[in-house]
Amino acid sequence: MLFEEYRNEPFSDFTDARVTDEYRAALAAVEKELGQDYPLVIGGEEVTTGNWIESFDPGEKDRLLGRAAAAGSREIEKAYDAAEAAFRTWSAFTMEDRARALMRLAAVMRRRKRKLSAWLTFEAGKNWAEADGDVAEAIDFVEYYARQSLKLAEPVNTAGLPGEENTTYLKPIGTGVAIPPWNFPLAIMVGTAIGPAAVGNTMIIKPSPNTPLIAGEFMRCVAEAGFPPGVLNLLTGTDEELGDALVDNVRTRFINFTGSVGTGLRIHQRAAELQPGQNFIKKVYAEMGGKDAIIVDETADLDLAADAAVASAFGFNGQKCSAASRLITVPEIHDELLEKVLERTRQLSVGHASENADVGAVISERQFDSIMRYIETGKQEAKLLLGGEAAEGNGWYIKPTVFDDVKPSATIACEEIFGPVLAVMPARDFDHAIELFNSTRYALTGGICSRSAERLNRARRELEVGNLYINRKITGALVGVQPFGGYRLSGDNAKAGGPDYLRLFMLAYTITERF
Repeated sequence: MLFEEYRNEPFSDFTDARVTDEYRAALAAVEKELGQDYPLVIGGEEVTTGNWIESFDPGEKDRLLGRAAAAGSREIEKAYDAAEAAFRTWSAFTMEDRARALMRLAAVMRRRKRKLSAWLTFEAGKNWAEADGDVAEAIDFVEYYARQSLKLAEPVNTAGLPGEENTTYLKPIGTGVAIPPWNFPLAIMVGTAIGPAAVGNTMIIKPSPNTPLIAGEFMRCVAEAGFPPGVLNLLTGTDEELGDALVDNVRTRFINFTGSVGTGLRIHQRAAELQPGQNFIKKVYAEMGGKDAIIVDETADLDLAADAAVASAFGFNGQKCSAASRLITVPEIHDELLEKVLERTRQLSVGHASENADVGAVISERQFDSIMRYIETGKQEAKLLLGGEAAEGNGWYIKPTVFDDVKPSATIACEEIFGPVLAVMPARDFDHAIELFNSTRYALTGGICSRSAERLNRARRELEVGNLYINRKITGALVGVQPFGGYRLSGDNAKAGGPDYLRLFMLAYTITERF
């Protein structure tokens, strides 16, 4: 065995005073570094353009965290030049040598774990546990894909034929584009870029303009790990300047995207258009969100169910594609469960992520306005029980919000809100609960809380979802343990962090020789 057995990166124990002291020290250290300029990284070289995008603290909205260089058409072409030049050497590396490069990167990231987490607290508004989990997941992606890539180094097992040698090999595709979101600005960025790179592809990374600085910090880890120049290239900038240009570029072989349905479908549509000089079909892998639900029946442990619902709905302010935005109840337990949910929600603290509040600021003014519009719509559609307004503070704070008596046709029952809003949907019975669960256009995550073996077996068979969680929260998939990804309009079921993921970024070719 080339490396030790894969294990998930442990989460930090913030009940340990030593750990909390370390985190506070990291926050203080990063605070002293605020205001830096972060260049592009093209072919291993830092590149500035004279144009900048600014990154602000969502919890202290007037505080400038730093600036990132804004790339344009000239830098795009330079990035492709660098990536294609690197592909010629990187693709010729043995799988073992590429895996070793990944393992070095994981070691660097582990040494910088607290600092990376602190940056996530400031730039993405993640409290300590959420930031720590984001970094742990990023490390997991690197470690897991390093090991998984080794399984693709050998020829594919095929049937034999007398008098002939028939061998099927896998090889990398070429240069791809990773377009990660702002809600997991390290983990998803790392996963969507490092996965394809592990098997020999080279990548251009375009992070969200909401979180460009953490991408710059990651590229410093890449440099320290000694990656060959051009394997990973960073283009920060505006979506308008970079998005379509990267998708349309004739040199883009594949796009790895996580984000909204609208943007994902736009990428699919544009990637399907053959560009002048293009002699291949662009591949697109898109994870596009959810409208996730938890069913609770009359046999459930209601304390467990309430804990799961609140953690799933309000963790990282509901800004997760896996977040529970719907709670489906049967009549026998509706009132009792709802009171337990409200009691726990009232206990959540709202404040700056650096102070480790349970609920922090949402990412931006645009997101704040969008969520508040949904809340105002919800007030017309359903019964507001808690929250429903902005919280105090000089940031984009929204109180955790709970609606009851939400009808299946309600906007807040159908559309992804991506904020701290939970829609409680009373079902007539368990059959109706399953119907409500499956009534959305999404199929990403979901859950059921029940003690009934028959109900749980039905859930396994009938709930249409990519990741189903039983008697626990529905967020927090672990790399290598719970391969993550949905279908319908949630995405193409690519299953990031799973054993089949890397194969998506390789081509198969078969050689036959008759003797």
